[in-house]
Amino acid sequence: MAGQSKKSTKKFEKNHLKDTLGKRTEVAKVKQRHLVKAKKKARNAKANATGNDDKSTADGEATLPNQQRRLNGMDNDPFFQEGFQLPEMKKAKQAVRSKTSALSTGKRKRGSDASDSVNSENSSMAEEQVYTDPESAPEEDGEENHQEDLDTLATKDPDFYKYLQENDAELLDFGGGDLAEVDQLSDDEKPKKKQKMSKKQRDDNPNKDVPGDIVEDGTGQVEVTLAMVSQWKTAMVEQHSLRAMRRVVLAFRTAAQVNADDDQDLKYSISSPDVYHQLLVSALEHVPSVLNHHVPVKESTTGKVRVATDSKKYRTLTPMLRSHSIAVIHLLENLSDAPTLKKTLNALIPLLPYLLSFKKVLKSLVTSVINIWSDASAVDTTRITAFLVIRRLAIVSDASIRTALLKTTYQGLVKGSRVTNSHTLPAINLMKNSAAELWGIDPEVGYTTGFVYIRQLAVHLRSSVTQPTKDSYKQIYNWQYIHSLDFWSRVIATHCSPVSNPSLKASSDSSLHPLLYPLVQITLGALRLIPTPIYYPLRFQLTRSLLRISRATTTYIPLAPSILEILQSAEMTKSPKPSTLKALDFTTILRVPKPYLGTRTYQDGLGEQVVELMAESFGIWAKHIAFPELVLPPVVHTKRWLKTLSSSPKNRMSNGVNAGSDKAKANKNSRLTASVALLVQKLESNARWIEEKRRHVDFGPSNREGVEGFLRDVPTDETPLGAFVEGLRRKGEEREKMLEQAREAEKRDRAKERNEEDQMEIDGGEADQLEDELDG
Repeated sequence: MAGQSKKSTKKFEKNHLKDTLGKRTEVAKVKQRHLVKAKKKARNAKANATGNDDKSTADGEATLPNQQRRLNGMDNDPFFQEGFQLPEMKKAKQAVRSKTSALSTGKRKRGSDASDSVNSENSSMAEEQVYTDPESAPEEDGEENHQEDLDTLATKDPDFYKYLQENDAELLDFGGGDLAEVDQLSDDEKPKKKQKMSKKQRDDNPNKDVPGDIVEDGTGQVEVTLAMVSQWKTAMVEQHSLRAMRRVVLAFRTAAQVNADDDQDLKYSISSPDVYHQLLVSALEHVPSVLNHHVPVKESTTGKVRVATDSKKYRTLTPMLRSHSIAVIHLLENLSDAPTLKKTLNALIPLLPYLLSFKKVLKSLVTSVINIWSDASAVDTTRITAFLVIRRLAIVSDASIRTALLKTTYQGLVKGSRVTNSHTLPAINLMKNSAAELWGIDPEVGYTTGFVYIRQLAVHLRSSVTQPTKDSYKQIYNWQYIHSLDFWSRVIATHCSPVSNPSLKASSDSSLHPLLYPLVQITLGALRLIPTPIYYPLRFQLTRSLLRISRATTTYIPLAPSILEILQSAEMTKSPKPSTLKALDFTTILRVPKPYLGTRTYQDGLGEQVVELMAESFGIWAKHIAFPELVLPPVVHTKRWLKTLSSSPKNRMSNGVNAGSDKAKANKNSRLTASVALLVQKLESNARWIEEKRRHVDFGPSNREGVEGFLRDVPTDETPLGAFVEGLRRKGEEREKMLEQAREAEKRDRAKERNEEDQMEIDGGEADQLEDELDG
């Protein structure tokens, strides 16, 4: 089809494009080296031919130095008898011609050639360097030739040159380590004429010992002062000065590496905390604005951005941009203060469009930001700011960067969810909810990455089932696997729901909908891998993930069998043992501790979870026209279970209820039986209500529009079962609030105990010291 790539093209991009670009880069570098050598040999040959030219006249020889004129008149034998001593050439040929022309006029020309003036301004040497052999020329000649070849490439093959700019800008920036070219772009920043200060002004000047910004410390570095930072900041804000921005970038690099162990050749040094703070604020706030002023970012209505990467300013600012980005990354990896981290992350958002061409820098940046996002010790504000950086990058980047970004995000999520408890669970839920949003930015890329990782979960489950070992189940029954399944349920619930996505007429219209069936099958398989009471909390976790999918996509998932299976277990049929253990929090455990097995505490908790999950699963279909037929088997099964609880063990076994041993007593837990009986009553009441409503319909089961539109305008909480579910939710919120208050009180008690222990140690140390003084 038009507008789509061929299958072979996609396959090549996936498997061979990266290696092909790498090989092409290496070949280009080798060709460049050979080209530089060939040009040097050509210049040497030309110089030798000129030196051996027999057409030199006597007048020309008269103008030569005495030593060279004497060498020209020698034969071979006298030459070697004199010894091999080369003449010292003081100037190159062009320099000799320029000097001769200057001497002929007797004056020094003011308006020299523009290129000579630019080269003289950018030179970092105090004197001109003298070369006696073309082979001893610096590497800058090769870089200039390389730039000429790139300009030729841009003329002959502009499409390939544009491709390199977008995908491998570092190859085009062959000699981009020098930041001196930035000064050439600041020609409009004409320095103001210095006014002579009076003696009183010089005495009152606080920076009278600071000549400009060149104040060197003992190491030869320039010491940054508040006056310098203020001057740079003013120039960037008022004039958008590139020269000031360059100095800020160099000083910011020093600030970012202030605690680095390795010795680096840095131009500036910082010793004052105030200077450090002001410099960080100036660099993070004003460098992006100056960049946007000189190289503006154009954004379309669809979120696509375009930067003029082929402009001279962008090519000149490339090394400074890379240096600043690397410094920011280094700063992110070493910061621990939450406000500073947030400010640094916010400063990265406007820089992202400029970094799309630097894949290596972008990879390091994404890794650093995701490490902050998935760090268990990070506060919520920092985590949200890091996610905004990730989301912005996913919007402005292309498909290849999005793929790598989604993979890194998923890996960070799995890594950050390894330790799950009451303190880390809110942060993990925040990560799962925020990361799920990324998979809807590009549905095609989201489906590809989702398919890969869901298939990976299926492979782990299959290997655990087909090749069982003593510890094979541990690959499935751990927090990382459970959080992965829960995360993909959130992805599908977020992007396949017509309620949250009005553009979808049905959940099947989403590109991610094909992932629903394999995910449900994997979750149901993991749910029943080990059907023992000790792993019932894990079953509840996965059941809630399936409920989320069913509720968002209106897809029926048979959850009642796995829930009713818990009622059949001996844990729910035997009379429980009395216990004073505290109630379990089923949201933070996968495996119940052994002391809870068979206790009244655990049985009451299981009963609450069974009733809540059964009500939630059938509450989704409380308005469906087939609700009476849907709940009939579970209602019959639950009534039979209630009837046989008080009967003898033999009768319970004849009815299919696991009674354990013959000596097991009937379950007399009235709280459990009352809650289950209330659930059955609400299910039957809702079934009768639906039967009453559907008596007045005039369509049959084959009319799909009529079936789907049945009671569509009636709120769910107005149904008998819907009101019951709403009450259970409020009760669960209250219980969660009480658990949170208990956790906070426990945390305060622990902190108080630690403070008391520390105070006792201090008092004991003071007493020992006093005794030592008295003994002395």
